[in-house]
Amino acid sequence: MHAQIVLYDGFDPLDVIAPFEVLAAGSERVGGDLTVTLVSAEGPRSVVGGTRGLALTAAAALDPSERGCVIVPGASGPIAGDPDDGVETIPVLLARAAQTDLTPLLRKAFDNPEVTVAGVCGGSVVMAMSGLIEGRHAVTHHLGLELLEAAGVHAVAARVVDDGDLITAGGVTSGLDLALYLLDRWYGPRIAHAVEGLFEYERRGTVWRPAGREPVEA
Repeated sequence: MHAQIVLYDGFDPLDVIAPFEVLAAGSERVGGDLTVTLVSAEGPRSVVGGTRGLALTAAAALDPSERGCVIVPGASGPIAGDPDDGVETIPVLLARAAQTDLTPLLRKAFDNPEVTVAGVCGGSVVMAMSGLIEGRHAVTHHLGLELLEAAGVHAVAARVVDDGDLITAGGVTSGLDLALYLLDRWYGPRIAHAVEGLFEYERRGTVWRPAGREPVEA
């Protein structure tokens, strides 16, 4: 099993580090069965994030043929500002990422039945802007839910949304919950619980799935 966490220019560091740490700890609890790698669409390179110039190194190119999951983070930057004045707002950074070679690679990942594609925070917006998740259920940071809807995505206000081979999580700290859910889904609750104990963090909220009875409005 291989978890590939994508880096692109302007990425949000916590969207990357939170799932990386959780999945790396999970790998140790399953005897190394899980490999966790930072990747980019372009291959090995230093990638500058959107928070104070913090850079992380992609060790390899994203490989959509690898069994496991691909995790797309959101971006970090100003929320407001005029792009015409050179302000690289979060929507600008997400749109730029969607216009790179990341999009065709993610399309190949979605076509691979052995791959689950996941997004943290604005990662789902990158996929929505790329036209990859139209008609699917997903979540992002609450400030970006309208962007999902505008792209034809069914936005769900939940901490984590499981739509089969697409799993998304809300704001930046939800990367912890996403990664713990992946461990639970792949290896069972005892592995996820062991990592929760190590991190002294309990997964939050009910994972939303398009299943079960519809709630009756009170």
